[in-house]
Amino acid sequence: MDDIDRALLAELQRDATQAYAVLGRAVGLSAGAAHDRVRKLRERGVIRHTTVDVDPAALGRGVLAFVMVESSAWLGDASESFAAVPEIQEAHVIAGTASVLVKVRTATTEQLQDVLRRLYAIDGVSGTRATVVLETFFERPVSTS
Repeated sequence: MDDIDRALLAELQRDATQAYAVLGRAVGLSAGAAHDRVRKLRERGVIRHTTVDVDPAALGRGVLAFVMVESSAWLGDASESFAAVPEIQEAHVIAGTASVLVKVRTATTEQLQDVLRRLYAIDGVSGTRATVVLETFFERPVSTS
């Protein structure tokens, strides 16, 4: 990956709706060359998908919590069980005192409590520790530099 690829990624992270002509101008390429490079970045798996950044509160998902999931067994093979809980946005196998870290968004703390109950129903889950976010200072995309 060279500096032009990194510049393309930075531009796409800023605004993925840009036309290839605009994108190319921003990094010193023609529209066709920009399109070709973006296609290659997708083929190599550097760009995994293109999405829209939606305000969770506008969709009634204003409660954000990070939940440490403790286990009595290896949970690395339980990804489908975690993915079956629609309120879970992310799930990560981690090192430390817990086995899995999940990012959960719900409308209310009562709904968060229900998610915690459903986590306990996953084979091997022995405990949870939830941290509710009061305010988010910022979230940023992966740095291209």
